[in-house]
Amino acid sequence: MSKLVFAINYKAYETAFNETALEIARAASRASDRYAGVRIVLVVPASTVSRVREIYDDVYVEHADPVGLGPYTGYIPADALKYLGVKGVLVNHSEHKLPYRDVDRVVSSSRSQGLESMVCADTPGEAAGLAYLRPTYIAIEPPELIGTGVSVSKARPEVITEGVKAVKAVADIPVLAGAGITYREDVIRAVELGAEGILLASAVMKAKDPSAAVDMFSEALSSARR
Repeated sequence: MSKLVFAINYKAYETAFNETALEIARAASRASDRYAGVRIVLVVPASTVSRVREIYDDVYVEHADPVGLGPYTGYIPADALKYLGVKGVLVNHSEHKLPYRDVDRVVSSSRSQGLESMVCADTPGEAAGLAYLRPTYIAIEPPELIGTGVSVSKARPEVITEGVKAVKAVADIPVLAGAGITYREDVIRAVELGAEGILLASAVMKAKDPSAAVDMFSEALSSARR
C-alpha cells in the first residue's frame, strides 16, 4: 500500500521565512521517522528551499512559471526546477491560478526533469480535466473554504467523493483533499471519503505550536490508513 501524503503549503506567511520554517522541517523529519506510512511533503517558497533542504529532503517548490531558461526576469522557469534540488512543484493553487496550457507546460517540464508535480483544482470537474495531464498528485481545494477552519470533509464531503471518482475515471492518480482541514477528525474523514492525503497550510503555519500540529496530522493519517 502506498503512503498517504501530508503536504504542508508554507505559502508566504511570515513563518515561511523565519526560524519557524526550519522548526517545521525538523518536525517533519521526526514525524517521517515515526509514522512510516505517511509521506510528508513541504511545499516552500523558492527563496526558502535551500535552508529547508538542509534539514529535510522531501521538498516541493510552491510554484513554477511556464517558461524555459532565458530572459525572464522575476520568473521561476519550469525548466530550472532540477537546479533547485526539489522533489517536485505545486502548481495551479487557487491563489496562483494558471491557464490549462500553462499547467500542462509546468507538469510536462517537471516530468522531463524526473520531478513530481502536485496540481490543485477548485472543483471535481477541474480535477478531471487536469488528470489528463498525468501529474503525480491532484489536490482538490474549494477556494471558499481555504483558511476558514471549516473542513472540506465536513462542509463539502461530496467534493472529495466526486473528485476522486472523476480523477480515477481518467487515470490512477492519488487525490489529496484540502481547504479548512484543522482537526484530527477532518483528516480521518477525508481518507474515509477516498482521499489519499491532505494539503493544508494555516493549520500548521499559523499554529501556536507548529511542531505539535505536524505530529498531530501525521498521526491522524497514520491512524486513518489502518
